[in-house]
Amino acid sequence: MTQLVKSQKQGRQIYPYLYLIPGLAAILFSIIVPGFMTIYYSFTNYSLRHLQDWGWIGLENYAKIFIGSNRGEFLSVFSWNIEWALISTIGTALVGLILALLLNNKRIVERNLYRVLLILPWALPSTITVLTWKGLFNSSFGPINRMLTGIGFSAIPWLSNSTWARITVLLVNIWIGYPFMMSAFLGGLQSIPEELYDACRVDGANTWQTFIHITLPMLRSVVLPLMVSGFAMNFGNFGVIYLLTEGGPFKSPSAMAGATDLLSTYMYKVAFGATNFDYGLASANGLLIFLIVGGMTLVNLSMTGAFREVKK
Repeated sequence: MTQLVKSQKQGRQIYPYLYLIPGLAAILFSIIVPGFMTIYYSFTNYSLRHLQDWGWIGLENYAKIFIGSNRGEFLSVFSWNIEWALISTIGTALVGLILALLLNNKRIVERNLYRVLLILPWALPSTITVLTWKGLFNSSFGPINRMLTGIGFSAIPWLSNSTWARITVLLVNIWIGYPFMMSAFLGGLQSIPEELYDACRVDGANTWQTFIHITLPMLRSVVLPLMVSGFAMNFGNFGVIYLLTEGGPFKSPSAMAGATDLLSTYMYKVAFGATNFDYGLASANGLLIFLIVGGMTLVNLSMTGAFREVKK
């Protein structure tokens, strides 16, 4: 009888681990194993040219990136990647905050209808949205340029000029990202007690003073985690650039990196480009992306204390 009770207790102790096995297996084969393979391949010359004789080459791939033939392209892509992440994160936050403030105004009629309309970019699949914008911004027959020429303006090279292409991809990315920020800010605004605003009005504070001293401080716990996670997400973005411009426009037909290429799209071209298939060099780029994003996120978290536990 005692042994039966012990076996039942042991069985109950094992049950939780059995439930964890599927999740742990998924993490192992989708994250841990590919991660270690990426680290290993980054120190090899594994590529289409060395499928049979590939082996360990040490830090040669990293030397190519920082001081070798790929240095110029990497620095150009990296600097644009920083600009892209900063502008996208700040832009989506500003648009989301402004719209959330408008929707939180109780004097606006049909607020629920506006919420549904403004959240549509989030509800639609991003792939379809980006491809739709690609057609709208087409320099030759896009509806936007047709409308501009119809009212007397010159057509704008949205996707064929380097500067305009960067502006275009930023506009599309902000369009895709603002609904999430808007929803988060709206939830934060609705959690602020109305009594605080009433007290400010009694003391004679205007709308701007109320916003600075009440709204923004109360939204701090919402804003900082969103900005940190949004920056990391935008830094590693792939789909918007690849679907909209494929990294172009390019300075020359032989150039691998285009004006709008991010580190993620550049890594993809190094790995699966028409003439490259350099998996070792691509793995080195991928590891650098991880280290950069992880490092920036840790620095931001330590500076802002966004996820620090509040001690009671």
